[in-house]
Amino acid sequence: SSAELAADRAASLPHNGRITDLTQWWQQQGDPVLVDLIAQAQAVSPSVASARARIEQARATQTAAGAALGPALDGSAGVSRSRSQPFAPGVSPLASSAQAGLQASWELDVFGGQRATRNAAIERLAGSDAQWHDARVSSAAEVANRYFAYQSCREVETITRLDAESRRETARLTDLSQQAGFTAPAVAALARASAAEARARLTEQNAQCDIDIKALVALTAVTEPDLRQKLLLAQSKWASIAPIFIATVPADALAQRPDVFNAAREVAAASFEIGSAQAERYPRLGLTGSVGTSRTRSSGVSTDFNTWSIGPLSLTVPLFDGGRRAANLDAARARYDEAASIYRAAVRQAVREVEEALVSLQSTATRQDDAQTAVEGYRASFSGTEALYKSGLASLIELENTRRTLLNAQTTLATLEQSRRSAWVALYRAMGGGWRVASAGSPSGPAESSQAASHAPSSMPSAPSTPNQQLQSVTP
Repeated sequence: SSAELAADRAASLPHNGRITDLTQWWQQQGDPVLVDLIAQAQAVSPSVASARARIEQARATQTAAGAALGPALDGSAGVSRSRSQPFAPGVSPLASSAQAGLQASWELDVFGGQRATRNAAIERLAGSDAQWHDARVSSAAEVANRYFAYQSCREVETITRLDAESRRETARLTDLSQQAGFTAPAVAALARASAAEARARLTEQNAQCDIDIKALVALTAVTEPDLRQKLLLAQSKWASIAPIFIATVPADALAQRPDVFNAAREVAAASFEIGSAQAERYPRLGLTGSVGTSRTRSSGVSTDFNTWSIGPLSLTVPLFDGGRRAANLDAARARYDEAASIYRAAVRQAVREVEEALVSLQSTATRQDDAQTAVEGYRASFSGTEALYKSGLASLIELENTRRTLLNAQTTLATLEQSRRSAWVALYRAMGGGWRVASAGSPSGPAESSQAASHAPSSMPSAPSTPNQQLQSVTP
């Protein structure tokens, strides 16, 4: 079962087991620009809109399935005018008649087929609501990844720009030294080549940052000038990302993953559909009734008729259908097997994604101190080599090698910080963005606010072991 799977798999927690609400995680970053961009992306996301439409479809299907359990009432009315055969020579009376009535019909759900259909619709409505939350979480994660990628790009751009300015100044001083006859032309050419290389790298980095902005424009539908202004205001406030606190892994993932919840609901719906298909093979019992009134007027005389009836109570027994009902039952069982397989795969994937994110977090945290130490050491080495070069005790080749090593170390540190941010976003997404099960069959739907609702923790349903049984709940 999913509970046993959760117990068998373990991963290190990047905290002390404290719990916080993931639905407020973006606000905890202290970056209102990021929160605003996520909200705007969710508002225009086609995935979120599609998921919202699927909720409405599922709600309509549930309503129709529930209505089939009750009686149906139809009304009818009619008016006619006719001429009858004359009763006497020269007399041709006209007759007017009006009728009105109500017809009721009710198929008694003796074997529970219609109830099973309704229950399947309820499960799918709950699953559709979870998919809507999943689409919003995915949209938020995609925007955050691109936003953090832009931050990292700008950090690398700053490093590259300072490097380019330093190389340009070195090339200028080397040219002056060559003109004075103190430096060989080859050395001056090397300095100019190094400066040109730095300018090319800076141009390439700026282009990458522009690509990130274009991607954010497409995700959020914010105009590029407005987006650039927002990012410019946010740039001075960029800081390390706030951590996520979770209680247990991967049990929390099974309780907070909308895709796992939806997969479980699909298993339940498929189980109910087996019951519905099975009921089609049994007799059907129906009851009808009617109430009517009519008035006929002819030759100035009006006649009223009132009628009512209950019945017949009809029994329909399937005798031969060429194997259609049996085939429908086999198809329903096959869909159940498919849904159960997809559910088990979703649970395994949830565990995998959580543990991969935790491994990435642990790896980046371990490497970050070493990367920072490397940057500080290479910076001190470059400063010393630069001083020796200015004193004529080191060659330009030595200076450029030291500079290149420092640049690589600084870029590695910035890239490592981006990897760590991406790992936090991956963990946020793997944990379902803080979504919680409210109650099966009563989804909140897209009428909520733009922030995901915070639900109380609840148990996570596991896949039923046998068809035509409602899912049982287990505590992860």
